[in-house]
Amino acid sequence: MFRSLQLIPKIATVRKIYIRRGKRVKNRVAKKIMSVTALSCLLVGSTGLGSKQVHAEEHSDKEVKNVIFMIGDGMGPSYTTAYRYLKDDRSTKEMEETAFDPHLVGMQSVYSYDPYHDGGEDDEKENIPDSAATATSMSSGTKTYNGAIAVDLEKENTKTVLEAAKEKGLATGLVATSQINHATPAAYGTHDEDRNNYDAIADDYYDDMIQGDHKVDVLLGGGTDFFERDDRNLAKEFQKDGYDYATTTKEMVKSKSDQILGLFAPVGLEKAIDRPEEQPSLEEMTTTALEKLKSDEDGFFLMVEASQIDWAGHDNDVVGAMSEMEDFEKAFKKAIEFAKEDGETLVVTTADHSTGGFSIGEGGPYKWDPAVIQAAKRTPDFLARQIVEKDTDIEKTLTQNIGFELKAEEIQAVKDAMANASEEDKMMEVDNSIEQIFNERSGTGWTTDGHTGVDVPVYAYGPGSDMFAGKIDNTENADNIFKLLGLSKSEDGGTLADTNVSYPTGVLVGALIAGAGAILVLRRKKSLS
Repeated sequence: MFRSLQLIPKIATVRKIYIRRGKRVKNRVAKKIMSVTALSCLLVGSTGLGSKQVHAEEHSDKEVKNVIFMIGDGMGPSYTTAYRYLKDDRSTKEMEETAFDPHLVGMQSVYSYDPYHDGGEDDEKENIPDSAATATSMSSGTKTYNGAIAVDLEKENTKTVLEAAKEKGLATGLVATSQINHATPAAYGTHDEDRNNYDAIADDYYDDMIQGDHKVDVLLGGGTDFFERDDRNLAKEFQKDGYDYATTTKEMVKSKSDQILGLFAPVGLEKAIDRPEEQPSLEEMTTTALEKLKSDEDGFFLMVEASQIDWAGHDNDVVGAMSEMEDFEKAFKKAIEFAKEDGETLVVTTADHSTGGFSIGEGGPYKWDPAVIQAAKRTPDFLARQIVEKDTDIEKTLTQNIGFELKAEEIQAVKDAMANASEEDKMMEVDNSIEQIFNERSGTGWTTDGHTGVDVPVYAYGPGSDMFAGKIDNTENADNIFKLLGLSKSEDGGTLADTNVSYPTGVLVGALIAGAGAILVLRRKKSLS
């Protein structure tokens, strides 16, 4: 089984030679590649290829009408592994799978290309990415500098899959638990040389149109501070153009228009475990988006981001991270359910990068205890706000919201942080002291409060999912979507699909195996002569 998993990318590699480059390989080279790969296919067959590895092949001859692209911001491999531990039924011998696991198809590299950093001659190159650079890679297929919102190294706009989809007449949507003008969603629907230009990015959602229409039909997330400003009220402008405007879950659910702007917080939404009823879950926002977008007979492109897995990682907050993972899994289930019923929808799920150097195990003991995390009723962020801003009793606040018995020294550490930190640092220090309780008790380690450069997992389901198998680069997400939807990446209107030859994987594998058989016969005859 392990060998079969290693050989699957070889099939995808040959497919990419013919499909991705849009040109023929010379016969001699092609024969060598096909021979080696065909023999690999025979080995795959001899070791037994499980149903989990061939589900992509079953969809490969179907057309892709809709794409749901889902991003767990900061969701490196340790996050998905930890979440499996968290959801495991400990009464059984086996470790149960998460909803993600059956759809794992490969890994992707995430490096940015930032040769100049902020422009200084002595700056070192940056290759560990930020969310802006990775989102630009995934939305447009372009490597760029950290902080870039759908612009290249020369700060020229790069065409995104969302823009190309709208250009072709598809419906479009962006969903996030951050403010909707944050780096990842922004890099699909706007362009800016600096991710921190939040007001300008919000303006771009309204001002930058395609063929007289707004680029994005469904915008759901946070960000009232940026859309309802003293100098401009974008919410009212969208409403004048026929969009429904929602600021609560109820308003979102009651919306009748196919176009909606939903802003449920001044900036980002609360973490899932802390979220009030008036703020929708990621699953609820995803459901609303799908209900509105599916009515377009030409299809749709939807990007969904679980933004705050990353924020929890920056904070080294394992409670917040696992809370956001659960929120994301529920949205993922909804997307897969839609795709299974629809039959024409591709779901791709991945991360932009990993955050925090999250480690399952820390300090020596060979144990990671998810029960500690499950005992939390709120995030450390929430508890710190209660203690610092509302001046609640520290011990009472902790014991009411943490379901295990606290040690006296743990409570004292929080009291010391409150008493000794400056006013400016008080919130951070109290928050850190509470996070440390969960990290130490669970055996969670962290190496940084920034990003890391590790490869991240890729999950895919539906027609075209085989194109995301094996080791890919994050730019290939955009390249593949441009092709599968027949979208124009260039300004001249030509599509990447125009020069591509596409073969269903089953047909390709059959041809390769047949070719391998012929090669083996020829070799045997030669050895006998």
